[in-house]
Amino acid sequence: MLEELRITGLGVIEDTTLPLTGGMNVITGETGAGKTMVVTGLGLLFGGRADAGRVRAEPGRAVVEGRLRLSGRVAETVHARITDAGGEPDEDGAVLLSRTVTVEGRSRAHLGGRAMPVSTLGEVGEQVVAVHGQSDQLRLLRPAEQRAALDRFAGAEHEKLLDATREAYAQWRRVVDDLADRRRNARERHQEADLLRLGLDEITRVDPQPGEDEALKTETQRLEHAEGLRTAAQVAHQCVAGGLEATDDTPDASTLLGTARRTLEAQSGTDPALAELAARLEEAATLVADVSVELSTYLAGLDADPARLQSLYERRAALRAVTRKYADDVDGVIAWADRARSRLSELDTSDELLDELDREASRLAGEVAELAGRLSVSRQEAAVRFAEQVTVELAGLAMPHARVQVAVVPRPAGRAEPTLPVNGVDVGVGPDGGDEVELRLLAHPGAPSLPLQRGASGGELSRVMLAIEVVFAGSGGPPTLVFDEVDAGVGGQAAVEIGRRLARLARSHQVLVVTHLPQVAAFADRHLVVAKDTGGAVTTSGVRVVEDTERARELARMLAGLPDSDLGIAHAEELLAVAARERRS
Repeated sequence: MLEELRITGLGVIEDTTLPLTGGMNVITGETGAGKTMVVTGLGLLFGGRADAGRVRAEPGRAVVEGRLRLSGRVAETVHARITDAGGEPDEDGAVLLSRTVTVEGRSRAHLGGRAMPVSTLGEVGEQVVAVHGQSDQLRLLRPAEQRAALDRFAGAEHEKLLDATREAYAQWRRVVDDLADRRRNARERHQEADLLRLGLDEITRVDPQPGEDEALKTETQRLEHAEGLRTAAQVAHQCVAGGLEATDDTPDASTLLGTARRTLEAQSGTDPALAELAARLEEAATLVADVSVELSTYLAGLDADPARLQSLYERRAALRAVTRKYADDVDGVIAWADRARSRLSELDTSDELLDELDREASRLAGEVAELAGRLSVSRQEAAVRFAEQVTVELAGLAMPHARVQVAVVPRPAGRAEPTLPVNGVDVGVGPDGGDEVELRLLAHPGAPSLPLQRGASGGELSRVMLAIEVVFAGSGGPPTLVFDEVDAGVGGQAAVEIGRRLARLARSHQVLVVTHLPQVAAFADRHLVVAKDTGGAVTTSGVRVVEDTERARELARMLAGLPDSDLGIAHAEELLAVAARERRS
């Protein structure tokens, strides 16, 4: 869960800290006090888009910091991601994260003690927190979002089927596009292929080998300077070992070193230092002997061969001919040939290949259609379960006669998507299959089934969306849920039921609720109030925890705008008592 949230320099908030707890945390305050900035700060902390216009001029930057304490599978996933990125959790298992935004719009992120890309905060946020607000209600009115919501609800096996459908669809479209391109651009492909074949034929005739140009250059230089090399090697050999033409009494390096060593060894008993020098002379003699052998071998292999030199000239000329056209050196020419062969396979427009691609496209189309059919059946099964669970939640939200339906219908053919036969019907198929999903509401018995945006009033829509979010949360998801005024347009008994539902949700999740309803706030495990201070030259806001009498005064303010009213406080205390009994039940 999120243990603490500190916000500095954001909107009307100058510097405040929100101490959060497990269960239900409620945030209240008068309109304009800065409740929205709390949700905005959460969004920034978990990788949301930065708006420099919300940064206070003083100190010129907004900072949001948080401390997470996680457990179970979520902790393993998040800690592993932080470690991979170079950070690390604290010794007690807590994770510290922060986000800074300047008035110029520059943004920085830190996670686990290290600077991180903002996208990493977003990845952690997807695992840790889900924010539900009025904008999310509008988002869920879009058909594509409704289909995505049903897919999330359907479960892990459904998600695997959806991934398989997307992968098969992508393969099918690649083959279809490749086939169409080969047929459409056959002439250009033939011309490019002819040029590549000419180049490959020329390179094949030359048959360059890796590193051959450098090896030939070295050998050519040796043959061109054979006499000078022979003279140098002979003189050196004569100096170290008497040479090929030395007389018997010619002193060489090996002989002189041997004499010096024996002379020192004769006196080594008198001074041990001479023994050490004699040993070093013996090592030098061994090294000189090795050099002598190698010089002999070199001289034996050194031969001026005009015929060989001429063949080297011719071979190097052939290699220069291809390097001038295709690359800077022989290795580059070989790489060009490899690329050319690969490209030729892509340019193939033979009837045999086209027929093969046609058959592959047909096979993949059948696979996509089969997967889309299975996906549709899975969605229909999930739609029934989803509708039943949302309807049950609506009964608890003072809409006992309302019913939600989830319509899963084939997407009409003839639109932008390709058409395939799915379960015996021609439908438009995309990466997510061939279904259109629509949430519908029957507000009361006998009422027509209408899309949510047409069949629900503002208050009803808020309750339907809350019921949907409760059902989503019950099927898993992040451990922390944020509800930003999802109770707008609701009052009376429905407001009490919303508070009850959120409190029930808080038994398995950490819940943060921004609300203007006292009936909802009464169910909180921790009540935070955002208060505005207009005493100075600049308006600021801060957050404080309210308890006992102070909490009753806040609820009285929310009920009637009269925090000091005895009647309002009595009503608030009654609300708190009812909520306390509900939480214990």
